[in-house]
Amino acid sequence: MPPPPADVDPRSGYCAATKTFHSLRPPLLLPPPDLPLSFPSFTFSLLPATLPSRPALVDAATGEVVPFPAFLSQVRALAAALRARLGVSRGDVAFVLAPPGLHIPVLYYALMAVGAIVSPANPALTADEISGLVALSGPSVAFAVKATTGKLPPGLNTVLLDSARFLSFLHKPHDEDGTADGTDVVIHQSDPAAILYSSGTTGRAKAVVLTHRNLMASNATRGPATAEVLMLALPIFHIYGFTFCFRVAPSANTLVLHTARRFDAREVLAAVGRFGATRLALAPPTLLAIVRAAEEDETLIARAATLQAVNCGGAPMATELFRRFFHKFPDVCLQQGYGLTETTAGFCRAAGEEESGEIGSVGRLLWGAEVKIVHPETGLALPPGMPGELWVRGPFVMKGYAGDKDSTSKILDSEGWLRTGDLCYIDKDGFVFVVDRLKELIKYKGYQVPPAELESLLQTHPNIDEAAVVPYPDDEAGELPVAFIVRSSGSNLYEAQIKEFVAKQVVHYKQIHHVFFVNTIPKNAAGKILRKDLAKLALQHIRSRL
Repeated sequence: MPPPPADVDPRSGYCAATKTFHSLRPPLLLPPPDLPLSFPSFTFSLLPATLPSRPALVDAATGEVVPFPAFLSQVRALAAALRARLGVSRGDVAFVLAPPGLHIPVLYYALMAVGAIVSPANPALTADEISGLVALSGPSVAFAVKATTGKLPPGLNTVLLDSARFLSFLHKPHDEDGTADGTDVVIHQSDPAAILYSSGTTGRAKAVVLTHRNLMASNATRGPATAEVLMLALPIFHIYGFTFCFRVAPSANTLVLHTARRFDAREVLAAVGRFGATRLALAPPTLLAIVRAAEEDETLIARAATLQAVNCGGAPMATELFRRFFHKFPDVCLQQGYGLTETTAGFCRAAGEEESGEIGSVGRLLWGAEVKIVHPETGLALPPGMPGELWVRGPFVMKGYAGDKDSTSKILDSEGWLRTGDLCYIDKDGFVFVVDRLKELIKYKGYQVPPAELESLLQTHPNIDEAAVVPYPDDEAGELPVAFIVRSSGSNLYEAQIKEFVAKQVVHYKQIHHVFFVNTIPKNAAGKILRKDLAKLALQHIRSRL
């Protein structure tokens, strides 16, 4: 990665000559791109020569641990079994349909070590939805559990992770010369390592192809070099949880996996204390649950006294949630990040207390990132402080969409610039702010209304727990902002009060026109609001009133 131009502003990272923002983070070394090297080989090479005695993996529900020597031994043994017993080879796609568990990181590493392509999916999907994903990626083998195997298409070779057969793969001896465990396989950094699926909330799902080098670049931006105890309470099939799995290496971190079927904030905080977790990875809905639990029972805060930092990403977070969190956890650093499946997770992140204190920002650009803020209509690149579509380039940007050149060319140009579809701006100090999705902006009489802005405002009301704003079609205005509200427990808040609360604080075209009270706001696994579902619900509600 070449250094940024000499005329880059040292505060914002903006180069006026190229109209490009550059990361000001210290450079991190990646291997030469033409060197044959797999992602597992890269990360394992960074482990200390003497492996630590502490666990590599911990199951938060059962307390079961996998020490570092056993973890590496299992990866090597499984890689050997994948080749010798299952015939998995370089370029094969392996579909993974399973809940979180200690075997999942081992499986991910082992598959990549032999050159196979890991393709995890949400085990809660229906058989029809899974069939569609399988058609996109074309796997030759699947890994599932007894509870999910029935959803897979018939005829797909399937290995059950909760079977004695699979467990035997973890303990079989591997050849000392490496010919069985995959170390003799020539893997290029440009080879596909993973296929993950976009959420499909704004259109049909797409299969995102990530390379070994993408994962190396993403892992190289991960932060502290000292070992931590990390607790992962996220879906491991989503890009955020998927990449977090790999944080076991290179810093020899301990990874505590939340494996319970349901998220219980009290249990998670208790597990933080029980296992001495120093960092917790959450999405905004689970962060909200943590805050609510702490507000209801302050003894939970003391039980999680080892906690030093919380990573939050996967979906936008309301500024009011920041404030509520800091009120209950003043000594914990809350670090928000921003990225896409197509960028191998986050390329922006708040690092340290100072950056985390910039409420509303998703942090600064991480190493290797170049960004342009482009006017959606004129296509001109914009300076600091001006909102536009964020375009990003770097070694973490995907290879493309599997089998879909047309969709790839629409989002990724020949110079490597990826169009995020997000309306953002970067301020004079280099902090990135996400305004909203361009496609989700509400068009009211020619004005653009960002739903996320209104949602953040609504959630500052003391009697509102959650809010979502979506458009409703109108002949005169084009679209009207309407709100779905989850009231706080015991609240009797009514529609007129909410409309008045908003009207006092926004310009006329951002006012809320209808309010619907619901028990929950529908979200996907990453915590993103399912706006299409709410828009349909709004149509039904308003038509029923007519």
